[in-house]
Amino acid sequence: MKSHPLIRTCLFITPLITISLLTGCASNTPNNGSNYSQQTSNNYSTPYQNNAANYGVIDAIQVIRPANSTSGGGAIVGGLIGGLLGNQVGNGNGRTAATVAGAVGGAMVGNNVEQNKNTHNTDQYQIQVRLDNGSFTTIVQNSLYDLRVGDRIRLINGQVNRY
Repeated sequence: MKSHPLIRTCLFITPLITISLLTGCASNTPNNGSNYSQQTSNNYSTPYQNNAANYGVIDAIQVIRPANSTSGGGAIVGGLIGGLLGNQVGNGNGRTAATVAGAVGGAMVGNNVEQNKNTHNTDQYQIQVRLDNGSFTTIVQNSLYDLRVGDRIRLINGQVNRY
């Protein structure tokens, strides 16, 4: 007994649509990419529910330096250009050696150029705050301003401000 083509198509497409809808609801976005993040402990409610959660004292400040990594693109492009330039030199085994040396040297130079291009990443500051309601929160922000450990602070829009 053969099934109708429309039934076979529906049996194939229905699970695909279901999986697509379910995976569309999931989020893989880490919280580390934002300008600031907030994590609370000792209470699972939002820290802005009452006044005591808006004020506190800085317990610790840590500098977060972004990793100075490369994608490898600079090394690949540098290696290709170096290999092409090295191939223009000599003939026979000399040409092969010059091509290899040019590729290796170009890859090293290309990687350094990419690494130097990525060094403009600025430091971020992870500020741990003991709030007046007894909970702790950690805020990551781009600037420290004049904040010091022990300062009384107020949280405004997810940023630590001295008062």
